[in-house]
Amino acid sequence: MTRQRTTTVATRGQGLYEFTDEASGFVRDAGVETGLLTLFVRHTSCSLLIQENADPDVRRDLDAFFRRLVPPADDPSMRWIVHTTGGPDDMPAHIKAALTAVSLSIPVTKGRLALGTWQGIYLFEHRDHPHRREIVLHLSD
Repeated sequence: MTRQRTTTVATRGQGLYEFTDEASGFVRDAGVETGLLTLFVRHTSCSLLIQENADPDVRRDLDAFFRRLVPPADDPSMRWIVHTTGGPDDMPAHIKAALTAVSLSIPVTKGRLALGTWQGIYLFEHRDHPHRREIVLHLSD
């Protein structure tokens, strides 16, 4: 049997927003012992990520790395960008999303997500302003 639900993650600007508990609760409530959870974000300027959830410095460092890797469009190094109608953070957000994942698949084992001890599931917001991001959770057994 397949189960599906859409959830929303409210962001406050660039950064990583954990939603592991919500995904785990969806699996637990479904009562599936063995299966696969697929997560899909319905946007082009954010992405999904499995990353360490124990030390907040990891999230800060990842965010800082991507800001340095792809600076805003008004940075002199980004003069080559053509798509600027969405603001200086728009095209860089699309580039960051292209470098990361918009979907994830996580095995379900013994009724739980088969995540490692320090792994968490994150929405990685690449825009400066707050957004409400929709994520589709699809569970198959």
